[in-house]
Amino acid sequence: MDKAPDLDEYDRRIIAALVEDGRMTVTDLAAAVGLSKTPCQVRLRRLQDSGVIRGFRAIVDPAKMGMDHVAFTEVKLSDTREAALEEFNAAVRRIPEVEECHMLASNFDYLLKVRTADIRRYRAVLGEKISALPHVASTSTFVAMETVLEAGSRRVRGGK
Repeated sequence: MDKAPDLDEYDRRIIAALVEDGRMTVTDLAAAVGLSKTPCQVRLRRLQDSGVIRGFRAIVDPAKMGMDHVAFTEVKLSDTREAALEEFNAAVRRIPEVEECHMLASNFDYLLKVRTADIRRYRAVLGEKISALPHVASTSTFVAMETVLEAGSRRVRGGK
């Protein structure tokens, strides 16, 4: 695993400003964090090259895209040896409806966040894609009634 780079207060300000508005110009970013343009550009490039900043993307409103059905799926595997885990991991990455996949230390092995248009589409994804993943022994579903806080909507805190 890569060692996390040392981040100082300016780095944290740059990250926080870009989390808030990833489209701001370097000139505006420099002004927001209290640096001149060139040192700000150097720091931004270092944050990108080190992988702290992995990229920039649009944050889309899922409801306005007709994709506001969220289900969380617990997945228990029949085999948890490393080869089986790697096979599952590779296969789950190919399901576009799976937004997140986390391996857990629990009475089940994975928790998936699945986004679809509605419960009928989720049922199809579960039956045709998730249940067909390698080594799946069982699944259990929890349907979200309301999203209170989601990735991309929280500001980065300055703490370590």
